[in-house]
Amino acid sequence: MPFSAFVPGGFAIPRKRGPHRAHRSGPPRKLLPERRWHSLSTLIMMLASIIASIVLSISYSYAQTGFVGPLAQTYSPSLPNVVFVNKYASVMPYHFFRNVSNGTTTPTFGSTSVPNDTSFALVDKADFLVFDRERASEILGPNPSYEFVFEVSEAVHEAPIYVASQNKLYLSQLAPPPGYLPQLVVDLNQDPPTLSEYLSDPPVYAPNGGTFHNGLIYWGASGGNNSIGGMEQRVGLRTLDPSTNKSTTILNNYFGYYFNTVDDLFVHPNGDIWFTDPYYSWFNKLTDTPPQLEAATYRFRPSTGAVNVVEDSIVQPNGIALAPNHRTVYISDTGAVSGPISPFLPPQGSTFNATNKRTIYAFDLSDDATYLTDKRAFYLSPDWAPDGLKVARNGYVVAGTGKGVDVISETGELLVRVQTNYTVQNFAWVGQDLRELWLMGEGGISRVQWGLQGQELV
Repeated sequence: MPFSAFVPGGFAIPRKRGPHRAHRSGPPRKLLPERRWHSLSTLIMMLASIIASIVLSISYSYAQTGFVGPLAQTYSPSLPNVVFVNKYASVMPYHFFRNVSNGTTTPTFGSTSVPNDTSFALVDKADFLVFDRERASEILGPNPSYEFVFEVSEAVHEAPIYVASQNKLYLSQLAPPPGYLPQLVVDLNQDPPTLSEYLSDPPVYAPNGGTFHNGLIYWGASGGNNSIGGMEQRVGLRTLDPSTNKSTTILNNYFGYYFNTVDDLFVHPNGDIWFTDPYYSWFNKLTDTPPQLEAATYRFRPSTGAVNVVEDSIVQPNGIALAPNHRTVYISDTGAVSGPISPFLPPQGSTFNATNKRTIYAFDLSDDATYLTDKRAFYLSPDWAPDGLKVARNGYVVAGTGKGVDVISETGELLVRVQTNYTVQNFAWVGQDLRELWLMGEGGISRVQWGLQGQELV
């Protein structure tokens, strides 16, 4: 049947067709009163049908699914930048739809189309999303704030390390372009804070992860090149003494093989360094040789030089973090962001596939802190893939996931999300009480002031 118009709810108004009629000359016919009334009655019935179909469509989308609105609402009248998502938006009114990734970016949760609940538009505009009201109060504190501080290049920005004695935040700038040596430092002694370039002696190529331990910065150096800054550098571990500006290589191979990336790390209180080694340096043209080792996670003991593989089932091990009780280790798998590897082809870059791994896994750490057991899925990232990974003082896990940062309970529930206008790669707590979180990534550096405290790194 041909249609002349469509209305919500799937109903259509048929276009009636009669036999062909020749053009009739002369004055137009006048409708008799009863025929005018009949036409008016027909129009009224058609309008009533349209309205009924709209009402039926809306009521069906609300009642049929058990939906109870609104999906989103302001968390508190005094905090307009904080939005509460009711019951995790676990039942949305039809027809809702979230677009699939185009291979390089992925639509956010807030970009989901929910035409039958206009309250959901609040989600995309909020600085903070609250999913658990009770626990959010501890995380946010009385007056949470988000501030975009510095606009930077679209390069990857990583390895943030806070040096409390200087009140400065060190961070790196990776590719593009490859071969960039200077790092960055935020001077928090200035008001407002300042951003400047920084170069260690000798320079460290492409720090990708880092931490602070016993007065030293520990960097995972992810760049490898025969000649960078007049010297050869290979992927490995470096230390930097911020008081003297001197850097030292403490690991650069596994029995002669080059490491792939050394993406993220933590230092256990016993001095062992745990680090992840995915393939991203090859994808991002930070190394001049294709990968020689499987993607894996290692434990390095500086006192003996011994390197032990501790996990090799994760597709692309990325973020790694230790819980405050030193009993649980978290490792993120960002296999959703990957690319081809061939010794016969140059780097082909990487793309995003939402159906691949973008999960944080939890492991038990053995009593002697040498190996991992009981691998278990902990958290599936709703946005992009979990990159930077840290654990707050109270045990909550914090992860950089696309355009924002997720705060996750010890049992893997999303509690609060901080939303940004750029892709966050990593973050670090700063300040005397460690309640200020600085975020950085592709195109931006920002800060959050809230109630959630970071672990003290000594």
